[in-house]
Amino acid sequence: MATLIDDKLRKEIGALFNTLEEPVRVLLFTQEAPCEACRQQEELLREVCGLSDRITLEVHDLLKESGLAGTYGISKVPGTAVMGAEDRGIRFYGVTAGYEFSSLLEALIMVSRGKSGLSADLEDLLLLVDVPVHLEVMVTLTCPYCPRMVHLAHQMAMARDTITADMIDSAEFPQLVQRYSVQGVPRTMINEVSAFEGALPPLDAVMEVLKAVKPREYERIDAQMRTSRGEMLASKADPRVTYQVAIVGAGPAAMTAAIYAARKDLKVALIGGHVGGQITDTADVENWPGVPNISGRDLSETFRAHVERYAIDELLEVNVNSVKKNGGAFQLEASDGTVYTASSVIFCAGKQYRTLGVPGENRFVGKGIAFCATCDAPLYRDRSVAVVGGGNSAFTAARDLLPFAREIHLVTLLPQFQADPPLVSEVTGSPRVHVHRSVQVKEFLGTDRLEGIRVESNDGKERFDLPVEGVFLEIGLDPNTSAVRDLVELNEKGEIPVGRDQSTSVAGFFAAGDVTDEPQKQIVVAAGAGAKAALSAYEYVLGSTLTVPGG
Repeated sequence: MATLIDDKLRKEIGALFNTLEEPVRVLLFTQEAPCEACRQQEELLREVCGLSDRITLEVHDLLKESGLAGTYGISKVPGTAVMGAEDRGIRFYGVTAGYEFSSLLEALIMVSRGKSGLSADLEDLLLLVDVPVHLEVMVTLTCPYCPRMVHLAHQMAMARDTITADMIDSAEFPQLVQRYSVQGVPRTMINEVSAFEGALPPLDAVMEVLKAVKPREYERIDAQMRTSRGEMLASKADPRVTYQVAIVGAGPAAMTAAIYAARKDLKVALIGGHVGGQITDTADVENWPGVPNISGRDLSETFRAHVERYAIDELLEVNVNSVKKNGGAFQLEASDGTVYTASSVIFCAGKQYRTLGVPGENRFVGKGIAFCATCDAPLYRDRSVAVVGGGNSAFTAARDLLPFAREIHLVTLLPQFQADPPLVSEVTGSPRVHVHRSVQVKEFLGTDRLEGIRVESNDGKERFDLPVEGVFLEIGLDPNTSAVRDLVELNEKGEIPVGRDQSTSVAGFFAAGDVTDEPQKQIVVAAGAGAKAALSAYEYVLGSTLTVPGG
């Protein structure tokens, strides 16, 4: 590898290193076992570091010095850490050759100067990242675009002490390529889950990080940026206004209804809770027409951005507690106590995850009890977890947990599984999955955080505790119809029966999406129903404002 640096390149690097300011430490973790990449990286680093007396190289054995490796968070070889007086979490995994040689040089210079090189505005944005963020940039050494993204990730780590950033050579770590389903490089992983592809401009990359770990801040800043570009015309809902249509919800049905109602020039209020609804819990959506693959979160953002191009009024992240009809108008009471008035309503409140209703459950939601394995599985790396349920959703959750959890307990009330056989075989074939049939969870155990579950057999003859740090409830969903229970007829499942035009038993009250008795709970079906509901509401409002000649 010594021939990599010829005389001309040596002189150029020497000139660069003349600008070094503070000392730089380079730590290489390697191992004695056959590791050609380790040998190559050590030879390369010895030659590079030897070009300046301000750079020192330390070589350590990962296995023999596991404690030191753990201190620096290094778990694979060859692993290279570049640091100055402080460790800013700048790492390289693999050989820093090919195009990534420039990434190494940039890291050495940046650390020596002690400055990220990002603009002051971007560094201010990164101050909002007050939670741990681990960036992994998957690269190949033959990719000319990858170093841009690697350097940007390292700049973010330099600018914010809550961020660490790794370059990872995809060829050297194929297990990560498989885990992250890497199809192209550079591909950047955020906390081992969220990902974006390509060498993004600095602002776009920082916004991607905010979107993944600080979604509220991302939405606020994104709205400001869209407003400045003239792409944000939505305003805050006003309780003093009587709207022609109030749309309840913030998922695909509600968003589509808002677009169609706005295009009919109706005065629209959109009032809803979690933007995107259930689709934000979906890692990949592959059946939205015209878009072969998109994350649920990204799809929900496209919905919202489209809606907010229209001059509607909105109140998001707020639920509706009740809907009543008084004469010809509807009153909607939001969870903040504000009452809104509308001539018609399109109810698209969706469904919510079902719970068990046993002791300790409310206390540990968000502290060990979760509902989305796709989102939270990486948080349970090397931990023992339980999945409650016996259908496809439960087995899908268990499959999502397999790359991470040390042990998975599958707890089901039924004696037989209700999931598809191939999925059952895939999950139960793992020695880390332990199945508990015909049992039910009686209590969640723990103090500040979940520490286990108490399980009892259906016949009451056996009771035992499972020590787990996480539980994923996969027992179905309930329609969010409590707000209209006294207004409109519901079926035995608590859903709202609707006609082909999305009308209900109450004139002027329409419904769409998963909250209705529509049997096909799909994104595209919900969106189509939202469009129909808006057109029906338009006809209703138009009819109610017409006067009959001579009447």
